[in-house]
Amino acid sequence: MDCVFAPWRKQYILSNADEGSKKETDCIFCDFPKLKEDDKYLIVHRGKLCFIIMNAFPYNSGHLMVVPYRHTADITQLTSEETTEITSLIQTAVSTLKKLMSPNGFNIGMNLGKCAGAGIDKHLHVHIVPRWSGDTNFMPVLADVKVVSEGLASTYKRLKAAWPK
Repeated sequence: MDCVFAPWRKQYILSNADEGSKKETDCIFCDFPKLKEDDKYLIVHRGKLCFIIMNAFPYNSGHLMVVPYRHTADITQLTSEETTEITSLIQTAVSTLKKLMSPNGFNIGMNLGKCAGAGIDKHLHVHIVPRWSGDTNFMPVLADVKVVSEGLASTYKRLKAAWPK
């Protein structure tokens, strides 16, 4: 049997174990932008009403999320300005990822609510996941392991450098 070492996953496992002890008001999507430490929290871009952050526990390299600054879980409560900016940032993210990583396709979407698969269900966010032909395999099914081909720090640096000014 082959072993795939992914020590960064321990942070994710421990964060889920502590979930019951978190205050109801804790929200990384509200807190991280306020801390003004974009490199530490993997914030790639700040817009007027929304920001783009890398997923710290990505499905694939380059997995981004577009998030409104305003705390809401209800898509029907987004203003037209927020909706317009989210769409514009998705387009910019896809364009940048195409140039930087040459994916063959993308998964783009939202999981609204815990039962729909949202890991953070109190603050909506749009996932942008680059996909490559052949990036699916049996590792997640047979070994409960997902192999991500590039480290977060490296991807972040490349995205920041490639992001349109």
